[in-house]
Order: sequence, then structure tokens, then C-alpha cells
Amino acid sequence: MPQTLADVLHYFIPEVGPGPASAPARPQEGALPATPPRLPFGLAKAPRPDASPVPAVPLLAVPLGPRDVVRAAFVWNLGVELARLGASSTILAPSADEGSALWPEAGRGPLGSELVLTRAESLEAVAGSARSLAAAREREAPHAPSLVLAAVPPAWLARGCDDAALLQRVLLFCSPDRRDLLETYAVVKRVLATSPTAQIGVTIHGVRSVAEARDAFLRLAGATERHLLRSLVSYGLIVDDLAVYRSILAQRAVSLAHPQSAAARALGEVARLLLRDLDGDPRA
Repeated sequence: MPQTLADVLHYFIPEVGPGPASAPARPQEGALPATPPRLPFGLAKAPRPDASPVPAVPLLAVPLGPRDVVRAAFVWNLGVELARLGASSTILAPSADEGSALWPEAGRGPLGSELVLTRAESLEAVAGSARSLAAAREREAPHAPSLVLAAVPPAWLARGCDDAALLQRVLLFCSPDRRDLLETYAVVKRVLATSPTAQIGVTIHGVRSVAEARDAFLRLAGATERHLLRSLVSYGLIVDDLAVYRSILAQRAVSLAHPQSAAARALGEVARLLLRDLDGDPRA
């Protein structure tokens, strides 16, 4: 009898067993847990002795499909939050996305964050553009941390990349949906095939509680450790909040359009985790 994806999913990403306590009830709209949404689970292990050091070039690759409107909005909002924290942040995206629903208008945005479109059509070309942008931002603000978030179509990962800098740090967004977990695992596998020493971070989105995000992350991280022998890094969570979708329609940053929303606070925390990680803070 033919099997469906759901029939074999548990072989790759098995269900997490029940914990000692049941998951908390869904919070009221706009509310966050009493503790900040820094998830103390699934943190990266110490690098293997044979792992090459993460390059000093502040690049962060973010695989995004052509229809990943919500995740592209997360990336753009992270750029704004990083700028709010004093960083020089630039988002680099393929020019094929110009005029699509993925991004607002290119150029300088809120708080000095910037969206730049590139005609690059390969990972190597994106890496070169990202390094040029990073160097320019460092010249403009030599005393501020600088970060370039490069949106990369997942299909490009299959072509490989000779430039190790771009895929040394990768950020993935994943929901608790079982199919999405499997698809994200496939991207992790593809990244590691191209860049075996990559540090891969995951932000779980579309959740109603810390417990739900924790379970999703542990399923993904557990499958990665068992089958790929690598650890993932937790970059927190983004709660399921209507403010995200309203900000997409208005093409405004969540923290500016809905500063008191749960999503705005969660995105700010993800940005802080990214900066702490770049600074080598072990608490990240």
C-alpha cells in the first residue's frame, strides 16, 4: 500500500514524549510568558576539533523560498530590530524578488536598516555582494556591530558553494507543523552537505507557548543530532500574532506599527540573541 508523508515522518522527526507537566494554556492575545522567550534548549555543543573557525565577515544566510512572505517579513523586521540595538544591519535579496510581495521598497528603511537587491544568481555571487556590503557598512560605522542577512533561495543550495563564508552561519525559520519540520530538516541536511562546519540556528514561529516551541525545536534538533551528527542553535521563538500579518499588509515594521504586541517583543529578543551570538556571548 502506498505511504504518505505522514506515514513515514516519525522515522525522521519522531514525536516528543510527554513532559512532566502539560503545556500551558494559550495566553491571551498580546501576552508573552512571564520570562523572556529565550529558549534554554538545544543550544549548540562545542565545535568539533576539525571544525574551521567562523569567519570574521558578519554574514548570515537565510534560506527563503519565492513565496515565503511571512518569513521574509521576519527577516526584514529583524533588520529593523538589529538597527534598534545599535547594529548596522543590511538585508541582501535577489533582484528577482523586486516588485514581489516578499519585500518592501529597496533602500534605507526604519532606524537606518537597509534592503539591497542583487542580481547575483549563485551562492558565490551573493557571498561576494554580502562581503562588499559588510565592508561598506563597517567603513560607515566602524564602532558599531555590522551584520548582513542574505536571503538565499533554497534551490541554490543544491548547486554547492566554494565560498565558505556565506554558509558558515545560517538562520532558519520553522513552524511546529510536522511537514514544515521535515522540510526544514531537508534544508539543514542540504546546508551541511555544502558547508559541513556551518552553525545553523533555528527560530520557531507561529507558536502559542514556549512549550510548543520547545517541543518543535527538540524534534528538529534531535533528528539532526541522530542522523547528521550535528547540533542546532536555538534563536528563540516568534509567537503567533495577528500584528505580524497586519504589518505585512501595511509594509511597516511590527515594532513601529504595533510596539506593544507579543510579536514585536519576540522579534526584539531574537535580534538580541543574534547579536550576543556574534559577540561570542556563551549565554546566547
